Amino acid sequence: MNSFIENVLTVYNALILFYVILITSSYLLMAGLSIVTLKQYLKENAFINYKIILSSDLAPHLSIIAPAYNEEMNIKENLHSLLSLNYPNYEVVVINDGSKDNLMEVLIDSYDLEEIKLDFDERIKTQPVKAIYKSKNPAFHKLVVVDKHNGGKADALNVGINVSTKPYIICIDADCVLHKDALLILAKPFLEKSDEHTIATGGVIRIANSCVIEGGSIIKINVPKNVLARVQVVEYLRAFLLGRMAWSKLDGLLIISGAFGMFEKEIAILAGGYNHKTVGEDMELVVRMRRYMIESNQKYSVTFIPNPLCWTEVPESFKILGKQRSRWTRGTMETLWSHRKMFFNPRYKTLGLLSVPYWFFFEYLAPLIEFVGLIITLIFAILGILSWEFSLLFFLFVYTFAVMFSVLTLLSEEYSYHQYPKVSDFKKLLGAALIEPFYFHIFVVYAALKGNWEKISGNRGWGEMTRTGFDTKVVK
Repeated sequence: MNSFIENVLTVYNALILFYVILITSSYLLMAGLSIVTLKQYLKENAFINYKIILSSDLAPHLSIIAPAYNEEMNIKENLHSLLSLNYPNYEVVVINDGSKDNLMEVLIDSYDLEEIKLDFDERIKTQPVKAIYKSKNPAFHKLVVVDKHNGGKADALNVGINVSTKPYIICIDADCVLHKDALLILAKPFLEKSDEHTIATGGVIRIANSCVIEGGSIIKINVPKNVLARVQVVEYLRAFLLGRMAWSKLDGLLIISGAFGMFEKEIAILAGGYNHKTVGEDMELVVRMRRYMIESNQKYSVTFIPNPLCWTEVPESFKILGKQRSRWTRGTMETLWSHRKMFFNPRYKTLGLLSVPYWFFFEYLAPLIEFVGLIITLIFAILGILSWEFSLLFFLFVYTFAVMFSVLTLLSEEYSYHQYPKVSDFKKLLGAALIEPFYFHIFVVYAALKGNWEKISGNRGWGEMTRTGFDTKVVK
């Protein structure tokens, strides 16, 4: 019996050690590649004059599509931001997805809207549109507001695609605030390729909690006062600066954040538009567009822009955060299952051989393996099969690595865009990095487990996101 237990313990230790080595090595490799790529990007773009794009006839014509559901608290500031961007030719299409609050009343009163008759080609089937509005004020001539029956975010985005009149679409969450030059920077990759055309570009999402907004622009960047939001600053920086930069370089990017991404409209339509049967519509569309291009034998690229172009509000309570993260887990499960054909399939090149397996083993399975490993380790330690000293040393190693990786992220931010210039800001973010593994990460693992259970039990709900609103100043 003792021999059997020893064998089980040996196998268990070997498996855990193998997985930890794999995942930590992959993180380090990704971080190294991201840092090199970020340095190269900063060097190549240091002296670019984006005003050239402003005056260029080749600048892509854009439709900004902003689905909105119960966003009355932030909608005025967000639309000010979208309507005052530096770009020669674009429109803003806001889709009210059956909001239960006073969103439509706020929009009608704030922008002097009147109902119009607008014929459009419903190339993607959606829930019925109730009415379409334009402003009587010439200052808001770029704005189109669509009022529709509730169908979810994917359905609202598809309505926006149908109604939009430009060949390129930018899908953005209605609670986001954009940098004045965001469109100029995001459009640049669509002008650069010669032998292959860019079908999608994504940008960094930054956190606007506690920042000061004036006239639709961020005039003061602050570290969030709320500790939960502050920890998410570190998490977002880590995901974008030390994750997606590497995947973009490897041509293996599977996700462009639904909060801010630019797509070639025709390819998005040919690929089928957003899938309303998943809650991870942003990731699923990117994967499906890439599959379409590969299966059609067309040369293409999907790129990532590290500039801090988009700022959004994140949850400040564990209740709302839990809904968001469980939904993300369900979306990942649905996307990976829908495109399981790509798994280790050489036909799909980097996507099939690297990206999809990586997302399965290190993004989707990681919380499950971590939870099971923690439970087994505790049971073994309590039963005396595994020494407490070994268990504590193992947890100390994991904690140290997590903090080290977050510190590397903060240093990368300091080196690149330095959005938090004060020493006190760095100290606050460093403090967030120190508490993240046991204050934040454990809850995220729980939310991932909950997401798995919700998917298995058939829960397809989105979960409402309650906003606290931005810190605003009145423009005089």
